[in-house]
Amino acid sequence: MSRRVRRKWRPPLALVLVGPLAAVFFLPIIGIAYFRVAGGILGWAETSWMIGWMAFVATVVLGYLLWRLVLSPVRTLTAYAKSEGTAKVPAHFGTPEFSQLGQAVIGMTRTLQGREAVLRSYADHVTHELKSPLTVIRGAAELLDNPGLCDQDRGRMLGNIGDAVARMEALLDGQRALAQAQEPMPPGSCLLSEVLAPHDVALPRDGRVPLPRDVMDLVATHLIGNAHAHGASSVTFELDADRLIVSDDGPGVSEGNRDRIFDPFFTTRREAGGTGMGLPIVRRILQAQGAEIRLMDGPGATFEIRFDG
Repeated sequence: MSRRVRRKWRPPLALVLVGPLAAVFFLPIIGIAYFRVAGGILGWAETSWMIGWMAFVATVVLGYLLWRLVLSPVRTLTAYAKSEGTAKVPAHFGTPEFSQLGQAVIGMTRTLQGREAVLRSYADHVTHELKSPLTVIRGAAELLDNPGLCDQDRGRMLGNIGDAVARMEALLDGQRALAQAQEPMPPGSCLLSEVLAPHDVALPRDGRVPLPRDVMDLVATHLIGNAHAHGASSVTFELDADRLIVSDDGPGVSEGNRDRIFDPFFTTRREAGGTGMGLPIVRRILQAQGAEIRLMDGPGATFEIRFDG
């Protein structure tokens, strides 16, 4: 389903409202003037029938325009809002004002659906992910309750508890960051070279990206860190007109993992402390800005960020 309302010329809402008012005002004046000018040519009955038919035709035309340009878009938007984004939305609406309203409703629906997905992912994933460290803590606590436990084993159990607590904190921090990533931020732009200055990356061509500096900082930090964590030694940022390509020379993403890399808590570095929240956070924060990110084919990991939503 299209998520954008096409720009198509339609009369503005002010003209739609002023037209019927003008017709109501001028039709009696036209009728009176016609009686004065042509009253001697046609009889009273013929003139009355002609003016009556003129009023009827004008009423039908204005009624159709009001239904087509005002009532129908309102009903469509109401049905779309009640369906929570599942109903089909027309590609365009009756007037520019309703087109803007339709796009705003679609954007609001996407935001609400994204927040619902975050809550759903919390219920589906966090509880599952927390079971492992909780099991470690429970087992270590039972062993520590043994008075005959030697100091070496006691120290190892305490270390396991510390590692499990750190894992739980990382998971919860990642979930919190994912929820915050889709909070609305004011639009803005930034110079790509200024964002990448603290990082050792290749930038063949500099330019401005239509994202706030804080957003681009977070996106760049996650993508660069993710590349280095998976064995890449160099990362390249290539800026085009409406997109940004981020690629590295690492091993890339296996075919079996390509459809899962943006899923919360999916990671291939669990033993190394990975939480699988980096790329989901990047996607959420870009979606909140009307941008999209996808994985492309390449020798390494290659991501395309499109700014046109």
